[in-house]
Amino acid sequence: MIQPYSLELEANNDLIKSLQRVALSEKKSGYILSVVGNLTTAKIQCPGKTEPTVINGHLEIIALNGTISPEKCHLHICFSDGDCNVWAGHLEEGTKILKSLDILIGFLGTTFTKTSPKEKTNEIEVDIYILPNCTWSSRAVRMLRTLQISHDIKIIKDDIEFKALNKKTNHTTFPQIFINGEFIGGYSELAELHSSGKLSNFKE
Repeated sequence: MIQPYSLELEANNDLIKSLQRVALSEKKSGYILSVVGNLTTAKIQCPGKTEPTVINGHLEIIALNGTISPEKCHLHICFSDGDCNVWAGHLEEGTKILKSLDILIGFLGTTFTKTSPKEKTNEIEVDIYILPNCTWSSRAVRMLRTLQISHDIKIIKDDIEFKALNKKTNHTTFPQIFINGEFIGGYSELAELHSSGKLSNFKE
């Protein structure tokens, strides 16, 4: 069950650090449902770049997507600058709010509790490797989110990362999905697991 949580952030707050503090305070994981606001500094990791890109000015947020939890935040942001140029990338610490920012978070109904390695024996780990702007990757991520299955998104940013993954899976299409370290395939295989009812077993 999704629990809506409204958050208003004031000027000069670091966006990702503020969201991390909320997740820690609430002891829950969740998703960004909507956002309205502006930034004075945006720090993003662009695909294929080795270093983060920093943009300063009056920046209007267009979209913010991803997950937050007490352990980490994984967010992608899209915004426009004063010349209406649109920027997008992986959100990094150092992104500061200009005037104010209103965010609606959808927290999952269960409370997050940190466990020891021995207590994690039944936890399912889902890693999904995707390419930016890949339709099938987006559909696979959407399916996991809809089913509320915990997952870690890994974006392939360059040929080096692609070749390293290809060496493991011998596949060139995306997404590429691992469950508990075992490669299961892509979107079609994920959809088959869902159709058979087996995917629901991977909920936390």
